[in-house]
Amino acid sequence: MAAQNAVVLVVEDEPVVRFATLDALEEVGHDVLEAANADEAMVLFRNNPHIDIVFTDVNMDGSIDGLQLVQRVRAIRPGIGIIITSGIVRLDPMLLPANTIFLPKPYQYDELLSSIHQLME
Repeated sequence: MAAQNAVVLVVEDEPVVRFATLDALEEVGHDVLEAANADEAMVLFRNNPHIDIVFTDVNMDGSIDGLQLVQRVRAIRPGIGIIITSGIVRLDPMLLPANTIFLPKPYQYDELLSSIHQLME
């Protein structure tokens, strides 16, 4: 059974990581939007009501970090799927709100794809 394709907003300040993630998601049929920081992500999020999942790094340049981005996104669309990643910050999965997954860096693309599939069920 094929997984439902998602519209994923990838928020990552490291270009190499962002581009590789975009390629991995597009390769399996997901539609992907990209932002280099949370400020860009908020503009894209507000202008694209079809986004299913926000996949964000925590530590980025800009006026807000990934955790603040998640709070703002959830204030607008409470049920949206969120995947948070970080190589520095560690989040207790038991403390995350519903429809939120923490994926520590370095992550494998199959873990990311599995997380998207889980949030789209």
